[in-house]
Amino acid sequence: MTYCVAMRLNSGLVFLSDSRTNAGVDHIGTFRKMSVYENPGDRVMVMMTAGNLSISQSIRQMLTERTNAEGRSIWTATSMYEAAQILGDAIRAVHDREAAELSKFGIDFNVSIIFGGQIRGERCRLFQMYSAGNFIESHDENTYFQIGESKYGKPIIDRVVAPQTSLDEAAKCALISMDSTLKSNISVGLPLDLLVYQNEDLAVTRFVTIDEQNQYFQMIRRSWGSQLKRVFEAIDDPVWDAPPEDTQNVLSSVGDISEPVRVPPPNGVARGLQAVPRQILAEQDGDVGQAS
Repeated sequence: MTYCVAMRLNSGLVFLSDSRTNAGVDHIGTFRKMSVYENPGDRVMVMMTAGNLSISQSIRQMLTERTNAEGRSIWTATSMYEAAQILGDAIRAVHDREAAELSKFGIDFNVSIIFGGQIRGERCRLFQMYSAGNFIESHDENTYFQIGESKYGKPIIDRVVAPQTSLDEAAKCALISMDSTLKSNISVGLPLDLLVYQNEDLAVTRFVTIDEQNQYFQMIRRSWGSQLKRVFEAIDDPVWDAPPEDTQNVLSSVGDISEPVRVPPPNGVARGLQAVPRQILAEQDGDVGQAS
């Protein structure tokens, strides 16, 4: 499995990918998921992949060679939208060539791709590509895309990232998102590839491969967990069965009528006690103990 995330911001783009391809007790594989298509001064395009590795490798190779009906390739496409269409055509071409044979062995045609960048003369754009070759584009209402093991790293991005977020803040958020995923899922692993692209640079200027010794990522891993614990401990505990005049941290009030869905015990097992509030039952047991 894998985890990749990309963000489209007012000031540029952020891409982050892991490199885990297989995880098991005695076999761990790595393969870098990020590919950069760069013609400095004219265009920078980044592709990140998740899913079947043989499929994504075939698509990556075909993308470098494929042309559309007008004879344009990703190197000569006039817009990122056209480049995404060419990538979609490459996905469909690989599907037509390999899907039927893969299905004979019970293997689905499974690939997910994030594709984004900038071509001179237009703004930065970001797309999520699907196995059918279709795609959607990021807009201000949806500033980021994730593929692979996305659920663990999603909450922090939803709370932090907006179009006006700076590139450094977004990169920090992406790394925290990745750290949360690494913490919870063995199928995602180091090293990581991080690329931060500034609007109108039309060249890769900020890229790093992150391993266990990376100083900044080590700091993220240490401080994020400790800060989360500190914030958690600072939140007040809930108040149960609060009197009506209480208004702080009330989880349940005395007058609340809440009951679980109870499954009755079978005949011969039930003790014959009626369901009563827990504190009343305790009082009754105490009375019985005193009487005896």
